[in-house]
Amino acid sequence: MERDPIEAIIAWRDAGRQAALATVVETWGSAPRPRGAVLAISQDAELVGSVSGGCVEGAVVAEALDAFGDGRHRVLEYGVSDDEAFAVGLACGGTIRILLQPVVPAVLDALRAVQAQREAAHPAALETDVETGEVRAVAEGLEARVREDRSGFEEDGRRFRALFAPPLRMAVVGGVHVAQALVPMARIMGYAVSVIDPREAFASPARFPDTALDHDWPDAAMRRFAPDARSAVVLLTHDPKLDDPALEVALRSDAFYVGALGSTRTHAKRVARLEAAGLDAAAIARIDAPVGLDIGARTPAEIAVAVLGAVTQALRRGPTR
Repeated sequence: MERDPIEAIIAWRDAGRQAALATVVETWGSAPRPRGAVLAISQDAELVGSVSGGCVEGAVVAEALDAFGDGRHRVLEYGVSDDEAFAVGLACGGTIRILLQPVVPAVLDALRAVQAQREAAHPAALETDVETGEVRAVAEGLEARVREDRSGFEEDGRRFRALFAPPLRMAVVGGVHVAQALVPMARIMGYAVSVIDPREAFASPARFPDTALDHDWPDAAMRRFAPDARSAVVLLTHDPKLDDPALEVALRSDAFYVGALGSTRTHAKRVARLEAAGLDAAAIARIDAPVGLDIGARTPAEIAVAVLGAVTQALRRGPTR
């Protein structure tokens, strides 16, 4: 797994090394990295993270070495040419503004506070006044930013909040063939994945290496998973005895995506059972079923792609059903 920039900065400073944090604060055109993307730079020009995919990192490092000398923050602006953008996989270039902060004691204290929130699975933001350089950690009032997964300026146009949200999580109910394709794909996309299935032969370490496995009954396992606004739930057993108990818990949670395998006819029967269990129409309407985007998927891997497409759409654009 790629090293975390904030963890790297804290480790460097604890070892007595200087460090700087570069953060993308504004973009125009097809900028290679979004607002809030960060790059950690050590005094030895060691890099963790990215602000441009390689287009301007060299220039940012040179500025960081100067910042180590004067201890002052600065805002940098770079134009990324079409040729440079093409080299990192974009069709055309753009412009980016980068906030560069030498990690002086005040910045380090704020980063430690942000990291503490992250380790407790709570969202946090590093707020910097780009004019004065004043910095602080923010742990409250981040609901909208977390929901949209978005860093950005506050209304005054001076205070930039770089969001550090808890990790994305996914609960997969059913250790079936589709799950075997879905779990590694989801992990590549940054999800911490748990597989729930009381049938130990299905949810086994051999079938799901290096994966959190829960063999409890699905409703108890789902309550323990505790889906939140950064969680997706995917039900794949096609067995009401296993899917329905987990569904009832998931639909009463803040999970941003709940999807269930099954045909339109199967889902109609599922809806009737959930209504009988006391769930209202709004809750039931949250279910993405048949699960995934309609791309004509047939194989387990293709179904996994369709599911991840629907999950990504729900995360970035909100629910469509």
